[in-house]
Order: sequence, then structure tokens, then C-alpha cells
Amino acid sequence: MIVGLEIDGAGADPAAWRGAEVDPRAILTGALAVRAAQRAEAAGVDLVTFADALEAPEDVPEQVSVRLDALGLAARVAPATERIGLLPAITVTHTEPFHVQASVATLDHISGGRAGWVADVSTSAAAAEVVGRRQPVPVAETWREARYVVDVSRRLWDSWEDDAIVRDAATGRYVDRERLHYVDFVSPTFSVKGPSIVPRPPQGHPVTAIRVNTPAALEAARDADLVLLPDSEDVAAQIQALRANQRQSAAGGRSVGGGQSAGGGRSVGGGQNVGSARSVGVTADAAGRAVSVTPDSASPDQGSRPGVRPPESDTADRVAGVSRSGPVVLVSVGVRPHVDGVDGLVAAVEEWVAAGVDGVHLRPGSLELDVPVIADELLPRLRELGLVGAAERGGSLRGRLGLGRPRNTFSGSAR
Repeated sequence: MIVGLEIDGAGADPAAWRGAEVDPRAILTGALAVRAAQRAEAAGVDLVTFADALEAPEDVPEQVSVRLDALGLAARVAPATERIGLLPAITVTHTEPFHVQASVATLDHISGGRAGWVADVSTSAAAAEVVGRRQPVPVAETWREARYVVDVSRRLWDSWEDDAIVRDAATGRYVDRERLHYVDFVSPTFSVKGPSIVPRPPQGHPVTAIRVNTPAALEAARDADLVLLPDSEDVAAQIQALRANQRQSAAGGRSVGGGQSAGGGRSVGGGQNVGSARSVGVTADAAGRAVSVTPDSASPDQGSRPGVRPPESDTADRVAGVSRSGPVVLVSVGVRPHVDGVDGLVAAVEEWVAAGVDGVHLRPGSLELDVPVIADELLPRLRELGLVGAAERGGSLRGRLGLGRPRNTFSGSAR
């Protein structure tokens, strides 16, 4: 199973920064994040996510009202770690898709193939005011646009063939321009012309994650490699429905409805509009913590998802025994093992695994207090149960998650 941790300030508990064990200055130097990631990596945790949002944190007494940029923080952690996956949250609603994909690709290069991103949206007036680019829009519209951003990002990552860099000093050519390709992408809200300014990332496509907290986010999760699902009483049904929906969506064609790439190239879904795709019934509680997924009446198992498991799968660095037939699904849950102990958490993990999850995404209340307990007590217990692999295993993040390296859809293309 996969184990992930979330890094957010001094921890998910708003009071975590006031503990005697915490140097509050270390939040803004990145030292807390580096230490947490290194502890997690040494223990065998597979990935860390970095929380972020466009809105300025509220100025609430006794709470930390500042936050480092998640992508920048991931870049700070990358050279200080060697094996753990790094997924910053990136809000795409008010940011330029071209720069988003270039930033994620850069993180993949500097981390040696350990990068991903948690694609997120923003509907608040505060975020719109911070950026000053446009007015807030409904959540469904933001997620629809986010799917376009995910789509064009993958196309731009493919716009450089893997062997485009030739470094031929004799002829003075560093790049073979014949192996660069144009991506003329047009969506209802933006357009992008390629190729990218960053060579194809080591993983081909860095891991795209979606945190499911609304029905619209669930719809967008069809395009994700990794899904962060809130815990609920019917998590087993949610997972089965999510995978069935994504497989059927992939088999029937996935598209975000009108995104075009001049001259061909990969189209998510081959042109079928999301609006005409199968329906997904979902409900969420008021806090957005639980999402109920109801599959369509016919949800046959139609095999592996194209794109996630391409013909040229990189099996060399896969986790032994791991075989994915859909998105990697992690239950995301807040934990305080330094207070609650690990027995209950181990039991919960076993239940989630029995329900069919691929792993857990833990949001520790305190990085300084809870991560050591997770590293020194929880992971060894899970390892004794045969639920997690060896701590020192490396390879790419896609390989660690059991995902293949996507084929470059422009390979051999003349345009």
C-alpha cells in the first residue's frame, strides 16, 4: 500500500506552531517541512503533499496567518531528499497553464522523477482579488477548466520527445528541433501554443492528483493518476464506483469538451464531451469531508485505463507486486498519533485496505510530534503486517505508485 503525508505549516492543527517543540521561525525557513519529509522518507513514506491556496490566510489570533508557496517549498525539499514523492498543491483557476506545467516539469527534473501536483481550484472572491485577473466563477466551471489545464499540461510535457536534447558540441546543436512539436490548444477559456520551454519530464507525465471534496472534483478525478478521497462509512463503495466510472470513461473516451490540438496530438477521450459522458451521482456533507459516489447502473470492468498503463510501461522501478487497474486511491484523513496512539490507526488502515484502498494520505496534526510517531511506530507496524514495502526503495514516483511511464504521443510525428 501507498503512504502519503501532508505538510502544511507546523501541522494540520492550528495550534501546532505554539508547541514547545516547535521553533515558529522554522515554518518560514522551510526547516520544518524538510525535517518532516526527511523523517518520512527514512521511514518509507511514499510521498508528501504540500498544502496551498491563493487566498491570504485569515488573521486569527493564535493561528499561523502565513504560508509558504507549495511549489517553492517542494523545490526546497527536493534536493534535501532522495526517494520520496513531492506533490505541491497548485491552484489553476487564476494561474497560467503554460507556467503551471513548466513548473511541475521543472520540479520533476530537479527531483529526479519524483514530482507530481495536486491540481486544485478556487472559487472565492478573496482569491480573485489577490490575483486580480477575473471574477469568481462557480465551482463546476472551475473544475471543468482544471481538466483542460491537466489535459494541456500532458500535451505540453509530450511536446519534447525524450531524445530531443542531443548536446552535439561538434555541430553546435544542443536540441534537435525536429523532435519538438507544436501544441496549439484552444479551450473555452484559454489557449496555449507549444512547445513547452522545459524538456519532457523524467517521468513523462508527473503524477496528477485530485483531492475529492466536491462532486465537481470527483468528476475531474477521472483524469487523475492519484485520488485523495475523504474517509466515510461507505468508502468501499466509493472506491469501486470511482474506479468503474474512470474505466468506463476511459473506455468510452474522455474529453473536457472541446479542447482542440491543432494537427492532432493526444486528445483526452478522443473528442467525447464530458457533458455527454456517463453520469455520476454524488453528495457531499456540509464540510466537504465525505463524498458519496453512485455508479451508473452498468459499470462493467473494461480493463486498464489507457494512458496510465501504456504499452511501454516502465516496470523496472515498480513496487513489487503492485498492479493498478485504475487510479491510485488514497484515503485522506487527519491524524494525531502522538495523542491517540497507533493501535486505532493500524486497525483503521487494515479496514481501509480491506475496503480496497491503495493506501492512506495522513494529515498529521503536528509535524514535529506526529511524524516521528508515524515513522517510528506506525510504519514498522504496517510493515510487520506486510502492508508496506521496504523503506529504502527508490525509483520514480510513477514507478512507486505502480503506474507506467506514458508513451509520448508525438513520437514520430512530423508536425
